[in-house]
Amino acid sequence: MRIAIVGAGLAGLSAAYELREHDVDVYEGSGRIGGKLYSVAFNDGPTDMGAEAFLARNAEAVEFFTELGLGDSLVAPSGLRPLLYVDDKLQALPTGGMMGIPSSAEKIAALVSAESARHIANEEPFEWTPGGDVSVGALVRQQYGADVVEHVVSALLGGVYSCTADDLGLRATIPGLARVLDEQAAQGSVTLSGAVKVLEQSRVSTPGKGAPFRAFRGGYAEVYEALAEKSGADIHLDSFISGISHRPGEGYVLKGAPADAPLYEGVVLATPAPTTARLMAGIAPQATEALREVKLASSAVVGFKFDSDVDPEGNELPQNTGILVATDQEDVHAKAFTLSSRKWPHLAERGGALVRASFGRFGDDALVRADEETLVDYALDDLAHITGFDGRAAGVSEIFTQRWFGGLPRYDEHHLETVSSVLGALADVPSIAVAGSWVNGVGVPAVIAQAREAARRLIGAK
Repeated sequence: MRIAIVGAGLAGLSAAYELREHDVDVYEGSGRIGGKLYSVAFNDGPTDMGAEAFLARNAEAVEFFTELGLGDSLVAPSGLRPLLYVDDKLQALPTGGMMGIPSSAEKIAALVSAESARHIANEEPFEWTPGGDVSVGALVRQQYGADVVEHVVSALLGGVYSCTADDLGLRATIPGLARVLDEQAAQGSVTLSGAVKVLEQSRVSTPGKGAPFRAFRGGYAEVYEALAEKSGADIHLDSFISGISHRPGEGYVLKGAPADAPLYEGVVLATPAPTTARLMAGIAPQATEALREVKLASSAVVGFKFDSDVDPEGNELPQNTGILVATDQEDVHAKAFTLSSRKWPHLAERGGALVRASFGRFGDDALVRADEETLVDYALDDLAHITGFDGRAAGVSEIFTQRWFGGLPRYDEHHLETVSSVLGALADVPSIAVAGSWVNGVGVPAVIAQAREAARRLIGAK
């Protein structure tokens, strides 16, 4: 079977690997593979400027990486904890809870007002529609208080989704919590604190083995390079595909492919939602219309290699994995810092200090579009303001700035319904599959699993 894949990011390469027994051409519009995974060649070794870790409690993902021959490359984090910067103070990120949503007031009391703490401790039941979805921010604000959203929940979710909690749907981003609320509704009384407590108890009764996250010693380049090699696909870089048409009884034509490109029996669109909508406009107009509802969030990352983790005045980087910044914190531009050489022992072995500063949330692209010098100055100034560590004085040996324009879909409270509509509209379109983070979630294991399943369905439908 001759198959075309549009997009050589994680989804496209995972699909290509799954289809390795077939003749596969992969078309990538940029000059590199990997998509939102990007390991940059710092002097002392590869450094990730996109995703840096995955949830290792997902056994299927670990098995897949082992199948790729990368089992020995997996490394564990240090075990240190992250910090929150709230009300001009560094404070420990509370343990427990679910994406910053607590089950009780005790652990979060130091981060919120006394009024919010009382709301949490005396939470009133609320109406919940099983199977439905709501904004995470709206629900937490209603049940607990606005500062719980701004100080903790949005700070955590912003690092994962480049959105505040108000732009994210509960079922779309914290599905386990939505399922427990469904169960509560069937039983009678529904409370957010009660649902979070159920999830906390579940984690205690079924503990994972070791640290929940893993990274790759050589960065995510190990993954996307292994997928590209082992897929056996012909990968065409700088190949911008602008549209797809279908010749009944013959196959699919890709506009923008080389003149001698064949007709394809199947196509996998492993592209961002707006690109996917444009590509399939001529073959699946209903799916295209639904998919246009998906909006994208942009972000930027500035990576630093400092000569030392202590500046000349003796100010040291915190012994923590990172810093999340409250969304209502004034005089700070960065939304988060990853203290990479604190978080990952294999990076600490390089000496000095590796730090990543992150900027940008949905609906606010001004920082992402700022020039590099401005972003670098913001990052260094914010780091000094928050921690006291003067990166300039400590010595900056390397800087890399990466912008992710439209890097992540906004998983709002309508997102799952939109995806269902798209997939339903595609059901009658022969031998077309879609893959990517917009389909089934942003995490690396979720993207891989969905892309492989899409590939299997494609050849099974032939």
